This record gives sequence, structure tokens and C-alpha cells, in this order.
Amino acid sequence: MVLCRYEHITQYYETDQMGIIHHSNYIRWMEEARVDLMRQAGISMVDIEKLGILIPVLSVSCEYKSMTRFGDTVIIDMRLAEYNGIKMFIEYQIYDKQTGKLRALGSSSHCFLSRDGKLISIKKNYPDIDRIFEELKHIQLKD
Repeated sequence: MVLCRYEHITQYYETDQMGIIHHSNYIRWMEEARVDLMRQAGISMVDIEKLGILIPVLSVSCEYKSMTRFGDTVIIDMRLAEYNGIKMFIEYQIYDKQTGKLRALGSSSHCFLSRDGKLISIKKNYPDIDRIFEELKHIQLKD
């Protein structure tokens, strides 16, 4: 499976008083990239939620390496580092599109819950979705 990297053009409202992108936006971009990658793989969040599956964030981290400014375009590479059908762990690398300079490294962990808050085994209950997540562990992202 070959999927496209996520690309984000920074917006003025994302800047802080110093004229650089506020740190909280990197977390939003990671979520945008995650949802986009799942969509490309055939797992729409709308369809997931219609099945009664929730994918909450258990933890998120971001290590900032260099500043991003208004008007820059960033590319987000990500990989599904771990997946066992109940939880997943994703790693992100955020680069400046023009220079290739690393802007940030991040990670997030998630689980799968029913609407009533009980853990769901995607492996056991949704084998078609499980196959897609298993494939995502071996993806190649392209521009």
C-alpha cells in the first residue's frame, strides 16, 4: 500500500505573538495527518463512528526542533509503530516542505472504545478494518 504524505499550509491564525506557529498546532496537524492517512487507507472516521467505534487519544507528545512560520508548508510523515487490535502507537515527523528541515517529532497513542466506553478488539470484531490497520504498519508514504 502506497499512500501520500500529509501536507499543511500554515495559516495566520496559527501564529503566536512572536510570529511563529504556536506549539499547540503541531498536535492538531498530527491529528489531521492521522485522519487523512486512515481515509486514504479506506477507513473514514465517519464510517468508524457509525460502527460505534471511538478512537480516543491516550497520550500525545511533541518535541519541537525548529520554528515554523506563517506561510510555510509542512509535510508530515507518520508510521503506525505499534498496533495490536486494541491499542495503537503512531510516530510523526514534521518537515518544512521547501527546505526539508525537521520542525518537530511527535507521537500519539490510542485505543478503540465502544460508545459506552468499553475496550473493543478490532482484530476480533472487525477483521476487515483490522486488515487495513495491519497493512498500515508497512506503508510507504510518497509525495
